[in-house]
Amino acid sequence: MNAVLKHLTDERVERLGELYRDLHRNPELSFQEHRTAGKVATSLSVLGWDVQTGIGGTGVAAVLENGAGPVVMLRADMDALPVAEETGLPYASTARAVDGAGQEVPVMHACGHDMHTACLLGAVELLTAAREKWSGTVVAVFQPAEETVSGAAAMVRDGLFDHVPVPAVVLAQHVTPLPVGMIGYASGPLMAASDSLQVTLHGKGGHGSSPENALDPVLMAAAVVMRLQGIVSREIGMQDKGVVTVGRLQAGTKDNVIPDTAELGINLRSYDPEIRERLKAAVDRVIRAEATASGAPKDPELQWTHGTPVLVSDPDATATTLGTLRSHLGEDKLMAFGPLSSSEDVGVFGDAVGAPTVYWFWGGSDPAAFTADLAAGRLVTNHHPAYAPVVEPTLTNGVELMTVAALAWLDRT
Repeated sequence: MNAVLKHLTDERVERLGELYRDLHRNPELSFQEHRTAGKVATSLSVLGWDVQTGIGGTGVAAVLENGAGPVVMLRADMDALPVAEETGLPYASTARAVDGAGQEVPVMHACGHDMHTACLLGAVELLTAAREKWSGTVVAVFQPAEETVSGAAAMVRDGLFDHVPVPAVVLAQHVTPLPVGMIGYASGPLMAASDSLQVTLHGKGGHGSSPENALDPVLMAAAVVMRLQGIVSREIGMQDKGVVTVGRLQAGTKDNVIPDTAELGINLRSYDPEIRERLKAAVDRVIRAEATASGAPKDPELQWTHGTPVLVSDPDATATTLGTLRSHLGEDKLMAFGPLSSSEDVGVFGDAVGAPTVYWFWGGSDPAAFTADLAAGRLVTNHHPAYAPVVEPTLTNGVELMTVAALAWLDRT
């Protein structure tokens, strides 16, 4: 293992740090990662990997065959968020872009996907430089649109596994505000299923002074929102877990005008497939029933836009991977997590071909700052406008962890 990691020289770390800062300064929204994908593809081609681009829109996949042995997939996500950066860093993003709804928005790598991309490229470089120390096949996948939990499915639908061999295991990691040097993990269900629904409710517009001559979709929407909150509290048992969130309610343009329509954006989270389907059915039922009760002139329009299943870090594969990571870091650096309510779509790759997925978190915070911020209640987490991991030693740790995890599965020579 050390014979591989020795290739992580100071020069390489400095160059990867420059790449990371460049990616951070130039973030791109989901399915718009053209610049990022281009830099990734160029880096992989220079190393001699077999590179495929444009998979699922902007996804990149590369293969290095290095003799007989297992096929190991390493995955990083590339997209950023519609967030205005407030880190104050010299390489902070000032980028803006047009989102899927046609709105101009600020863009920031507020979740660390720039760090994920740089670390996987670093691991690819180390494995390439030390090919005489292992055998097998490595598949590096740089995925678009994780923030909409739709990029993995898009790559699979677009024939990812027609371009790359089927892996024996899928490995992925995520940077978090944990102290640098720490790993968070779970064996089994790790992150929740997520489903998003866009709804249009139809009413009849009119003057705000005479609502009796209209049919108010705002009142209808309010009734839907209130009734939806009864699903988890009254239809899901206390031993089960579920979340129903209405994150968007939009209607009208003026206070004295009753609009024709109202729109809702709804998100569901769950851990159990049966509960997931029950939540979706209940949400559908409530929306349609409230529209009927209000005398809506048209049925509501419901569009399930994207979703992803529960992310399971396979127990057996996790044990194998953690054994190697534990030897590298030490037992005191591993922290067991319970299931998290956030979601992640990397499991779609393994599910598509029957391969186990292993997923872990690694720390990106200065340990002293982490302790002080946690005690003071000011810890900044992923998706916050002020979130950014410290570049070093986070980057070095991320490269080492992905490399060591890959070596846990590849044959040694």
